[in-house]
Amino acid sequence: MQSLIDFFLGRTSEQVNANVEIYTWQTCPYCIRAKLLLRWKGVPFTEYKIDGDGGARVRMAQRANGRRTVPQIFINDRHVGGCDDLYALDRQGKLDGLLVEGE
Repeated sequence: MQSLIDFFLGRTSEQVNANVEIYTWQTCPYCIRAKLLLRWKGVPFTEYKIDGDGGARVRMAQRANGRRTVPQIFINDRHVGGCDDLYALDRQGKLDGLLVEGE
């Protein structure tokens, strides 16, 4: 599978130096879509499933400047937003640059 991703994207997961974190709900279609893009790009990420965990949702909102919707995505502790924001960064050609930056 990884060699297929490398073929299409020209990047291996070893080239991803960023620390990527994503807050999700298990059945959220936007969360699934965001994780799909990250996986497609070979990006390892830490997932915080906050289903039914009010405390985790409060912590997420604090980190995300008050945003309470999921997913909320952070790259190197920088809040990049939700699913649509992640895809917009990719369309603009800015996501790959963020992913190769170290912490």
